[in-house]
Amino acid sequence: MRGTGTKSRLMAAVVVAVAAPVAAQEKPGFRDTPMLPGSQWRVHDADRPAPGVVAPAAIPGGPPADAVVLFDGRSLDAWKPDRSAWPIENGVLTVPSRATSGGENNLVSKRSFGDLQLHLEFRSPTPPTKSSQDRGNSGIWFMQRYEVQILDGSQNPTYADGTVGAVYGWKPPLVNAARRPGEWQTYDIIFERPRFAADGALRRPAYVTALLNGVLVQNHQAMLGTTIWRKVARYTAHGDAAPIQLQDHDSPVSFRNIWVRPLPAAAIAQDLGRGGR
Repeated sequence: MRGTGTKSRLMAAVVVAVAAPVAAQEKPGFRDTPMLPGSQWRVHDADRPAPGVVAPAAIPGGPPADAVVLFDGRSLDAWKPDRSAWPIENGVLTVPSRATSGGENNLVSKRSFGDLQLHLEFRSPTPPTKSSQDRGNSGIWFMQRYEVQILDGSQNPTYADGTVGAVYGWKPPLVNAARRPGEWQTYDIIFERPRFAADGALRRPAYVTALLNGVLVQNHQAMLGTTIWRKVARYTAHGDAAPIQLQDHDSPVSFRNIWVRPLPAAAIAQDLGRGGR
């Protein structure tokens, strides 16, 4: 009997020894894991807050639940033009003729933004009647300063830093992913605003990541500064938020389905050990 009891105790010890690591692995978050660099959290920390829930759009390309809808095909309530309203027809917004508007007539958002995710769909006029920079030209100006180019890029030779997908006057797109004129195209862009010190010195440049028709054309690309035609861009200190501008470049480019998600500071990439927010 005594031998049997000893054997039972040994078997129980083996079961506990085998079970203990399994139980530890099942516990969410290890208290003895190392601290993450530049963070208050440990690896797999159970106390780290879970991400918030955002309902995605039911239709691909549609605005998620937390988006600010700038154009849904019905009104220009979210915008103010430089001169006169851009016409809306069949849910489509189009740059008006300058003969009608009386001159350059950009469209400016009433709301200001800093860091953001933007979705926009555009269409170049067809049939194309001009070439190079006079063909399907417009642009998205973040904070009314930093331009990502819109152009008819289908079989339309032009300078590389001015084609569709370019950071205008600075970085050509990684590839030409343009559709044919008359076809709807999509931009999905992440814009990170620049950071300035109290004395106006640049602490961190603006960055842009852009997908054109689902194809990466700018990958977390630093921007040189405010876009200036035929000059090297440079930074001048400004506020943390400013409007988005759609450019009138005297070409009847059309737009639809425009929405923005303002991004929190936690969404902005941080260089380890250097901060930058």
